[in-house]
Amino acid sequence: MIKHTTITIESKSEPEFIDISDQVSDFVKESGVNHGLINVQSMHTSAALLVNENEPLLLKDLATHFDKLSPKTIEYNHDNMTVRTVNVCEGECANGYAHCRAAHLMSNVTMNIIDGKLQLGQWQRILFAELDRPRTRTIQLMIVGE
Repeated sequence: MIKHTTITIESKSEPEFIDISDQVSDFVKESGVNHGLINVQSMHTSAALLVNENEPLLLKDLATHFDKLSPKTIEYNHDNMTVRTVNVCEGECANGYAHCRAAHLMSNVTMNIIDGKLQLGQWQRILFAELDRPRTRTIQLMIVGE
């Protein structure tokens, strides 16, 4: 059996870590799949997914880590619109830092479904990481199982 859906998120800041675990878990329950896998996929290159604790101080630490890893204050070739000719959209913003941050995370996570329930460890949550400016984001969910 294969089930799929798309969810949308409205981010409000950056970086922002949005817990989507309940939405994913609800879809698993509604799917009727007892055993299988669910793939959760971000449809963006300047946002990502991670499985970790949804603990405010840890999320603050992650934001600090990303600021050190890919600071907004340095120059990125991606942001130089005088030479960049590929994948340029009208109103393109300087977001090379967000793409570099996303490269250190995952664009998808795959989780087990056992006895009709999403399997998460004690503190594990599925977090959507907004690494660029606030906006509407899309995440696809696909379950393969029985």
